[in-house]
Amino acid sequence: MAAAVEAPVPAEQDSALCGSEGETRGAEVEEKSQPQTGSTGPAVAHSRLSKLPLARIKALMKTDPDVSLASQESVFIIAKATELFVEMIAKDALVYAQQGKRKTLQRKDLDNAIEAIDEFAFLEGTLD
Repeated sequence: MAAAVEAPVPAEQDSALCGSEGETRGAEVEEKSQPQTGSTGPAVAHSRLSKLPLARIKALMKTDPDVSLASQESVFIIAKATELFVEMIAKDALVYAQQGKRKTLQRKDLDNAIEAIDEFAFLEGTLD
């Protein structure tokens, strides 16, 4: 991934940014300020942004006979998509746990989320 070069923003303009733009700018500044050593710079940056172990994701990807090589970018994208998917189904299942006045997710909460939400229709029957 190529690093974008930005012109410095004067202090009065920087404080005038809305919340989301300011947060985005802050994240960019943090990325730029952290030193990258050697040729592992992009891989190190990816691993900090992913909560899942990228080496394990890559190993799982390679279990598919159609996948012989997997770039770091593709591994990162799969890891991020997996994180977002797990977060989404967990949040939806949490609604059912809260309806039952519980804080702990149970299998029945996941079953209810899978049955109720069309996006999860492909998962029906997988927990059986």
